[in-house]
Amino acid sequence: MLDIKFLRTNPDIVKENIRKKFQDEKIELVDKVIELDEQYRSTKTTCDELRSQMNKISKQIGGLMAQGKKEEAEAVKAEVSAIKKRLPELEELEVKLEAQVREIMLVIPNIIDESVPIGRDDSENVEVERFGEPFVPEFEVPYHTEIMENVNGIDLDAARKTSGNGFYYLCGDIAQLQSCILSYARDFMIDKGFTYYIPPFMIRSDVVTGVMSFAEMEGMMYKIEGEDLYLIGTSEHSMIGKFIDTILDESELPKTLTSYSPCFRKEVGAHGIEERGVYRIHQFEKQEMIVVCKPEDSMDWFHRLYSYTVEFFRTLDIPVRTLECCSGDLADLKVKSIDVEAWSPRQKKYFEVGSCSNLGDAQARRLKIRVKGEDGNKYFAHTLNNTVVAPPRMLIAFLENNLNEDGSIRIPKALQPYMRKEIISVPDKK
Repeated sequence: MLDIKFLRTNPDIVKENIRKKFQDEKIELVDKVIELDEQYRSTKTTCDELRSQMNKISKQIGGLMAQGKKEEAEAVKAEVSAIKKRLPELEELEVKLEAQVREIMLVIPNIIDESVPIGRDDSENVEVERFGEPFVPEFEVPYHTEIMENVNGIDLDAARKTSGNGFYYLCGDIAQLQSCILSYARDFMIDKGFTYYIPPFMIRSDVVTGVMSFAEMEGMMYKIEGEDLYLIGTSEHSMIGKFIDTILDESELPKTLTSYSPCFRKEVGAHGIEERGVYRIHQFEKQEMIVVCKPEDSMDWFHRLYSYTVEFFRTLDIPVRTLECCSGDLADLKVKSIDVEAWSPRQKKYFEVGSCSNLGDAQARRLKIRVKGEDGNKYFAHTLNNTVVAPPRMLIAFLENNLNEDGSIRIPKALQPYMRKEIISVPDKK
């Protein structure tokens, strides 16, 4: 959410930013919110003046009565009564206008970084760099669920009976592989100096609206019926929410956190959930990294965070590339975002396995996460988040890039201490 003072004094910059994001329908909201804000501030000023006036003249009543000036006292009482009659209506208007201003401010997009490429959608995202040599084996790489089924590692049919499409049972070596990858990701980030967390998997609505846009919430979040609770779509939601309405001492920054959680997503607009695949599903697990820092440090942390994901995947012998998200592909709260994509030997192309985002002070402003500087002044922190690893999507890249011709699966050296084996073998078919 933008600072209303910034919008008030820089309406043209805000409008141009909206154009860059190809959301022209929101341009009129800038003038509308400025008008509502003027009405709100005027109403608030009037209410403050009336309350001050009422308090001041109320004190006169006792003195007038003590002096025997009953008529004058009654006149002052009438004046106080008139203010009391008028004030509730104005206070109600003040609250209403404030809510209207906030409602609009929540949908006006954040100012994107000047380095962000301008484009309408993800088809215009820009490749930044490749890491590792993409490799296509001489043998045909099967579909990822076939690789898993070949080692008795997945049961989609049973999950369909219990839960429907978009769910799965992982079992045996593949279930162990997923757990080991997450354990390795946890230790990888701890070694980078991050503090490990397991957060709440449900959050209240005020946290939801603090960490994401309404459009994202509608398309992602599952609400718990009858309660003010939502299942998280990523642990970032809980972890940023942890700092709601807090004042951090500048000396405590940066806060570098890594968190594990299951994630739950509606996947609305995903053109249907695949029946046989695990690329787009309703439930998965993820290791996330979160940073809360000073504004001047956020871009340095941004580049550092996605480099950790690249490094993690390369230790597992998976080629990756980084892709700069264009303006039209950025969610409204984001200042800048880079996706990490893994190589798929089967599809002979890259696909997304993680996303790193700098949200500037948008989340901090919504959630009132402030920092107290050395000079005593307070300012809003910057927040960032990035995926370390998100099985089972990451499993697709892992299995395809570490598959042997006989269907067995190599275990890279970094993961062998966790799996306690060098290969996942194909069981004998009897």
